[in-house]
Amino acid sequence: MSLADQSTLLGLCVALGIGLLVGADRERRKDTGPTRGAAGIRTFVVCALLGSASVILGGGLVLAVTALIVGAGALIAYQRTRHQDPGLTTESALLLTCLLGGLAIHDSMLAAGVGAVLALLLASRDRLHHFVRSVLRAQELNDIILFSAMALIVLPLAPDRFMGPFDALNPRAIARLIVALMAISALGYVAMRALGPRYGLPLAGFAAGFVSSTATIYSMGERASRQPSLMSGAVAGAVLSSIATIIQMTVVIGLIQASLLTALVLPLSFGGAAACLYGLVFFFRRDPLSNTAVEDVGRAFNLKAAAVFAALVTLILLASAGLNAWLGARGMLLGAALTGLADAHATAASAASLMAANKISSAQAVGPILIGLTTNTLMKAVVAFKAGGVHYATRIVPGLALMIAAVWLGAWLG
Repeated sequence: MSLADQSTLLGLCVALGIGLLVGADRERRKDTGPTRGAAGIRTFVVCALLGSASVILGGGLVLAVTALIVGAGALIAYQRTRHQDPGLTTESALLLTCLLGGLAIHDSMLAAGVGAVLALLLASRDRLHHFVRSVLRAQELNDIILFSAMALIVLPLAPDRFMGPFDALNPRAIARLIVALMAISALGYVAMRALGPRYGLPLAGFAAGFVSSTATIYSMGERASRQPSLMSGAVAGAVLSSIATIIQMTVVIGLIQASLLTALVLPLSFGGAAACLYGLVFFFRRDPLSNTAVEDVGRAFNLKAAAVFAALVTLILLASAGLNAWLGARGMLLGAALTGLADAHATAASAASLMAANKISSAQAVGPILIGLTTNTLMKAVVAFKAGGVHYATRIVPGLALMIAAVWLGAWLG
């Protein structure tokens, strides 16, 4: 059997599987008697195979004619049953199954994936209806639409090139930062609704720290300022996000120059342990009103706050680029300090790359990395004051200071 024949046979098998999978769900939902639905498991299997056969025999043009015929038949069936069931779900699924059968001949993996999603949507009808009507709030729906517009429209359309003063501004990176901050805030919102503030916020903070620890601290502070009863959970999540920073930095350095980790194992280990211990203190601390706070969890995110944070990071990047252009290699430490204000990982990656290129030694690379981590921690302290006020910052700053002190202690011992 040739490779083309094997591909065609696989496509037919996938089409058969899609028809059986989707048709089984529709068969279970058919009524009995004269008013029962017209499409069941056999109809869906036949339509899926009909789409495959159309592509095999005549390509896309024959598939289009077949889809028109299937769509017309579905419309006729709908006219007979629309008084009992005014929905168009079965008819639309029948037409899509036919098209997926045709797609399976050319791209069986894509067709199988879409078919599985279709079957899952059909099988989850009751749960989806309950979620949208009873669980999802109107404001949450608006937030989902706004986030989708930012992530699926604004972000892809933003130019992915450096421009502006010193070629330091990348619109795609700025838009990505705003979307990341919105996603972090939404993650904390979902976790808090699902698990409560005591467990949800710390877990969300640690996970979101892999995206941006500074943005996580900002998001947690903004939420704590609106709802002081969530303070302990927000502080725990904010501090635990710094552990993610250290883990991510370790991975970045290991991928670029693994030998550099030998000189950094003690600083990074000490810093991560200190942040973990301090975060656990607030994880086990219970706020007096933590049980009542779940009733009012606020909004998923604040677009204005995300834009302000992105603007602040952009200004820091401009200053860093200007300093590097002015001082060149002589300003490596100062440049590392400024770059660290925006992203500690960028400083670590730069130093590790210079070491990998044999331009600096391991001892020379440690200094900029630790300075970048220190200024990044300083930036987090400033962000904590800006986002959550004095009450939030006085709980965050000691943990950040303890972490960075442990980092330098590890460097001194090493």
